[in-house]
Amino acid sequence: MDVVIAGGHGKIALRLARLLAARGDRVRSLIRNPDHAGDVRAAGAEPVVCDLEHAGVAEVARRADGADAVVFAAGAGPGSGAARKDTVDRAASVLMADAAERTGIRRFVQISSMGAGQPPRPGTDEVWAAYVKAKGEAEDDLRARDLDWVILRPGRLTDDPGTGRVTLAEPPVGRSDVTRDDVAAVIVALLDAPSVSRRTLELVGGDVPIAEAVAAL
Repeated sequence: MDVVIAGGHGKIALRLARLLAARGDRVRSLIRNPDHAGDVRAAGAEPVVCDLEHAGVAEVARRADGADAVVFAAGAGPGSGAARKDTVDRAASVLMADAAERTGIRRFVQISSMGAGQPPRPGTDEVWAAYVKAKGEAEDDLRARDLDWVILRPGRLTDDPGTGRVTLAEPPVGRSDVTRDDVAAVIVALLDAPSVSRRTLELVGGDVPIAEAVAAL
């Protein structure tokens, strides 16, 4: 499989690249900062410098051309303000989906967030509210497209070792933690399950082996 990962230096993205590369898949990881290329190569992926906040659809399509799937794992990250939540978490996802359509890439896995598509709770920090709003709008954009999309909303992310066991279902599953290792492993399983399509899924730690959880969908 040939997979393009947007946001290729993120914690989930690097884990995902390692899993895919270890089984022989080609991985192209889009990164904004060329200084991150070494980390991407160490994970087994090809670093592709492409700033999704400033690139046009033609450039992104050229970078992704020939891929079997796109995984949107980009995010403005901690310390960013409300404006970048929109330009990265929403607009960059829209841009990647535009590029996928232009190049004929059908499979599109979008990493979203619990709470997306819902009004923020009263008293919510304005940056978090902007983040949830951006994720919700990115989801809505993807749902309107003729792509084989899957929207994955992980719970609170941890760096604990993966357990290989999860709860994966359509919303709501309830808020809980999930390891980044397990999120990456679930994405691999979803890429291998083309029949799981046009679904919005929530993911937390659980008792069901990942292969069984995806097969049950």
